[in-house]
Amino acid sequence: MAVSTPVSANDGDQLPLGIDVLLERVRAAYERIEPQEAYEAARAGDALLVDIRYAALRERDGLIPGALVVERNELEWRLDPQGSHRLPEATSHGLRIVVICNEGYASSLAVQSLHQLGLRRATDLVGGFQAWRGAGLPVE
Repeated sequence: MAVSTPVSANDGDQLPLGIDVLLERVRAAYERIEPQEAYEAARAGDALLVDIRYAALRERDGLIPGALVVERNELEWRLDPQGSHRLPEATSHGLRIVVICNEGYASSLAVQSLHQLGLRRATDLVGGFQAWRGAGLPVE
């Protein structure tokens, strides 16, 4: 699918992109990761899995063992290595972070924000938690 450019309105302003075009542009800036690769990277200690799903989804569907749970509205504050509210796991800008939402949409926008903070190795899980579970990977 080609990325479309917004059309100019009569007054010269650009029309809004729309979420589908925005997601396409965001995702074109990095490589997303599949569930099995994320699982293997986390097991090897090469990636930090970060679950941004809200509590009701975690309670309903379970957790990925070893994943760090960080609510979406706290993500940047908790993972910025220079931030005063960072988590101990946020050790450097070179940290490989795999953001996981429910289906792989919100996580893409979260990755864009992490990239803006200099966390250039951040990526997200294609299909989110549902794809992880669908691949038969561990859930508790």
